[in-house]
Amino acid sequence: MAETPATNAAEFTVSEISLALKRTVEENFGYVRVRGEVSGYRGPHSSGHAYFALKDDRAKLEAVIWKMTFQRLRFRPEEGLEVIATGKLTTFPGSSKYQIVIDSLEPAGAGALMALLEERRRRLAAEGLFDAARKRPIPYLPRVIGVVTSPTGAVIRDILHRLADRFPVHVLVWPVRVQGETAAAEVAAAIAGFNALPAGGRIPRPDVLIVARGGGSLEDLWAFNEEVVVRAAAASAIPLISAVGHETDTTLIDHAADLRAPTPTGAAEMAVPVRSVLVAAVGDLARRLESGALRGIEQRRREVRALARGLPRLDDLLAIPRRAFDEWATRLDRALAASAFAHKARLGRVEARFTPACLERIVGRARERLALAADRKGRALERSVERRRATFLRASGRLRIEPVAERLRRAAERAETLDRRAFTAFCRSAERSRERMDRLWRLAETLSYKAVLARGFALVTDSDGAPVKTAVAVSPGMALTIRFQDGPVGATAAGSPAEPAERPKPAPAAPKKSSSARSGQGSLF
Repeated sequence: MAETPATNAAEFTVSEISLALKRTVEENFGYVRVRGEVSGYRGPHSSGHAYFALKDDRAKLEAVIWKMTFQRLRFRPEEGLEVIATGKLTTFPGSSKYQIVIDSLEPAGAGALMALLEERRRRLAAEGLFDAARKRPIPYLPRVIGVVTSPTGAVIRDILHRLADRFPVHVLVWPVRVQGETAAAEVAAAIAGFNALPAGGRIPRPDVLIVARGGGSLEDLWAFNEEVVVRAAAASAIPLISAVGHETDTTLIDHAADLRAPTPTGAAEMAVPVRSVLVAAVGDLARRLESGALRGIEQRRREVRALARGLPRLDDLLAIPRRAFDEWATRLDRALAASAFAHKARLGRVEARFTPACLERIVGRARERLALAADRKGRALERSVERRRATFLRASGRLRIEPVAERLRRAAERAETLDRRAFTAFCRSAERSRERMDRLWRLAETLSYKAVLARGFALVTDSDGAPVKTAVAVSPGMALTIRFQDGPVGATAAGSPAEPAERPKPAPAAPKKSSSARSGQGSLF
């Protein structure tokens, strides 16, 4: 067995070496600032932590951002972005790697911020968030204006002062931070909060929104370049005016807003018109309206007077009708007197014929005729009753009750048998008639000219609808109708046909057979 060579080197376990390396790295470096390009970033893990790497052209350093730190970052890492990370350098014994635990992250200089801003602008523009077609007009006279800005800065005072000078309206201020880690989330929440207010609620819903902030550097205005703010502005159902920074400052919310103002004061001027100018304009319009109305009334008065002079007088219009009325009234009196006299004379003539003696004679003659008719009817009724009684007695002497009942029973049975036979014969006759009709119908369809048309032939008729059977019957210029399977077509004969050598003799007509001769049962049709 080989002996182990003697040595004075100390032995360490793997854990001891890993812990020693960890202490050495953390004690010698501590907090460092590392500049590199983000590599392998796929967004935060399900746990909320973010894992990626920082690299340059010669080395690579693993990096991690814990969940609470990641939520506080001013802007999030993106693949390929060059950043400056500040954090603590440490090791991960489980995989023998060293890494940096990042506490803060920022782009590597203004150039990187501009590159990030331009890339984000192109991506959001590709989604259609900056399209001019989706921008809405600003209301001309808003009743309520919502302002999203810091409540302690000079911006809100400038906006309120400008609104009071131009057109005092109801202003709602949603206080937010306009710079810092939580500024973007607060601005986006304020825009969404104003849009969530119900119409007609306890808090009035704004007619227009103003998102405002004073001037500053690109880093100071970066919250208004965040994607969450841009999407909130684009999704706002209330028209939105962006007033971030000075006139030369441009942020992404300016592209998504419905209107961009150069300054917060300019946003107030764009939101409302000048009240004094409106009052003067309304007064001028009122004076012009009053003057126009007076001129119109005077013009109509002159026209009415001119038309009145052309109208005839009332007495002239009523003279002829009044005279005709008087004439008809005079004639009516005379006509009523003459009619009453004529009716009185006629009544006198009729009255002479209807004396009491005359009426008594008429009634007596009627009574005699009635008595004579009643006597004749009574005697005739008695004779009829006697004849019917004698006839009944003779018939009842010949009848016997039992033979009559037997004959009635046999007659009933015979009638029932005949009824069944008649019904059976009727059914057989109807079935034979139906079959014969079906055969005739199929034969008619086979011999119909429509079946011939379906095979490619055509039917030629003249203007009266009569079929043209020979070419000799067609004369030049004759109007014809050619009927195909799918419909008729009008035509005109262009020339006369050639005379045929010999006309075919018509075939003798075959004698018609009676349908009753083919069947013993008579046809029901």
